[in-house]
Amino acid sequence: MDMFMAGLEPQAFVAALAIALLAGFVKGVVGFAMPMIMVSGFAMFLPKELALAGLILPTLVTNISQAFRQGTGSTKATVVTYHRFLIATLVCIAISAPFAEVIPKTLYLLLLGVPISVFAGLQLLGRSLAIKLQHRVRAEWALGVVSGLYGGVSGIWGPPLLVFLLSTGAEKAESVRAQGVIYLISAVILLAAHLATGLANLHTLAFSAALCVPGMIGMVLGNAVQNRLDQKRFRRWTQGLLVVTGLNMIRQALV
Repeated sequence: MDMFMAGLEPQAFVAALAIALLAGFVKGVVGFAMPMIMVSGFAMFLPKELALAGLILPTLVTNISQAFRQGTGSTKATVVTYHRFLIATLVCIAISAPFAEVIPKTLYLLLLGVPISVFAGLQLLGRSLAIKLQHRVRAEWALGVVSGLYGGVSGIWGPPLLVFLLSTGAEKAESVRAQGVIYLISAVILLAAHLATGLANLHTLAFSAALCVPGMIGMVLGNAVQNRLDQKRFRRWTQGLLVVTGLNMIRQALV
């Protein structure tokens, strides 16, 4: 048991499990926000390196479940449908990653957080921002590039995908599955990167593995709620959480 606690006091370990449970529940409902919740919660009482390492395996495991929830056939179809976004994201992550230490964190958080908050806020207020069908291909490439460039320097690549899914009116199951597929690939990249840096090691990954249990329990409970949400309420939950995500980025930049 001590190996999984990573040297933490019992109260801190239980708090980490509770945060993973909450993060898994929210992800189960809307398909995203797990890393944001875990990082924000862990930052209050965990060392930075352990907080980052802790989210690696729960993020990977829950995204596997999310990506393949409707079967491999649906997952393959999603990869084909969003292949432009995937290609642009992965290529631009590789391009921008070497500049992670060069670009000021405040700058990229503001450049992403402000437009994301405005976009989702306007949608919540009832403004239609749907991308016209004839512009979908260009929008997919463009937002994939933005996702990859920001992902490479900050580890944040989800919001541009959500903007694209909301703009094109993606159906609930398709939206959640697309997030699962793209976040899964991102989680694999994150694990590989930190195996190379040494941040992900036997000590930290044991702690991360322990968090997979409450994370998956939370996700199962969240999926039950998601099943009862109609398309309209699902979109509003997504828009609301996207506003919170954008405002959190602005808060991080200013603090």
